[in-house]
Amino acid sequence: MDTVVDRLIRYAKVYSESDYHAGRSTTPSTDRQFDMAKLLVEELRGLGIENARYDDKCYVYATLEPTPGCEHLPAIGLIAHMDTTPDMTGKDVKPQIIHYTGGDVVLNREQNIVMKAEQFPELAKFVGQDLVCSDGTTLLGADDKAGIAIILQAVEELLAEKAPHGRICLGFTPDEEIGMGASAFDVAGFGADVAYTLDGGDITDYEYETFNAAKTVVTINGFSIHPGSSKDKMKNALLIAMEYNALLPALETPTHTEGYEGFFHLQELHGKAEKATMEYIVRDHDMKRFQERKAMMDKAAEQIDRRWGAGTAVVDTQDQYYNMYEVLKDHMEIIELAEAAMKAAGIENPTHSPIRGGTDGSVLTYKGLLCPNLPSAGHNAHGRYEYAPVESLKTGVKIVKSLVAPQLVERVIGKKES
Repeated sequence: MDTVVDRLIRYAKVYSESDYHAGRSTTPSTDRQFDMAKLLVEELRGLGIENARYDDKCYVYATLEPTPGCEHLPAIGLIAHMDTTPDMTGKDVKPQIIHYTGGDVVLNREQNIVMKAEQFPELAKFVGQDLVCSDGTTLLGADDKAGIAIILQAVEELLAEKAPHGRICLGFTPDEEIGMGASAFDVAGFGADVAYTLDGGDITDYEYETFNAAKTVVTINGFSIHPGSSKDKMKNALLIAMEYNALLPALETPTHTEGYEGFFHLQELHGKAEKATMEYIVRDHDMKRFQERKAMMDKAAEQIDRRWGAGTAVVDTQDQYYNMYEVLKDHMEIIELAEAAMKAAGIENPTHSPIRGGTDGSVLTYKGLLCPNLPSAGHNAHGRYEYAPVESLKTGVKIVKSLVAPQLVERVIGKKES
């Protein structure tokens, strides 16, 4: 039998990075995500789950039917995403296991890539443990291949142990990292009554509050002319773009915010004097403040237009997902099951914190499938210092097995509605 670490290492080596730009017009945004989908279907069928399949949009689905006597339990869904972020390359990942004895972690001696303990003080919790890391030239991809590894390992162990369980629905999505992971998810066909993504971080923390999120593209239309004869004529789109950005609150960016504080994040700026484009993500947990942030971007464009002429700044905003708590707050038994499963797995005091981001569960919850977030054991996602403690991965497997344990499900949630 594989271990959860074997799985993470195997999945991490599969190049499945998504693409911000292509994702608005096609799903999946990259064909390479099918490589991960095909691998998972092959492994699921190898475990005897013959209904495992992937569709033309690169969504993987599989179902474990309830064991005898457990047909009355609600069907529980387990979901993770297959893509890795475009923010840091996920090509040619070289996973390694490092035994952590304290201090800095040397990821790549040849290139002098070092994870500094001073910069990442949470490392102190893992002294004496093994860490799965990359070699520092790429991300690891624990976000969210650790989640996939935990789910598959738990499923394999449940089947090997012939453990009783209700209906378990498995779903693996593309394009979560570009905000499109649940856009074509077949909720009705999935068949779950409730679901959980495994897309969190530290193994002691679960989540049910996300940002409200939007993507805003600001196009600056300038006017280029030879700089030697441009006085009172040229409209330099690049300089006007800088002027536009300066109209937004300087301290309301990811660098200066935490907890429930929202932000404006300029992800990309490209163009020339004639035309420039800025791509922002806008985030806030509070819906009223979220709407105010979007309005602030429109007002900034109006101010630019008053100075430089109508049509100079064009704002296009598209909402991506909303705070799942607004729905989940009326169904807290789903959260109670998550916490109970974590305690059953040996976590004495599970904590919850607001997600400074989103998950597929944000969208799925608003589609009618309640879907809070469980930990996947990864740390420092989206960068070269990403890692996953081996003991945390093993605990993640225990959490999933506890989550579907019949006695716990029936005690906390009850029987499914007929």
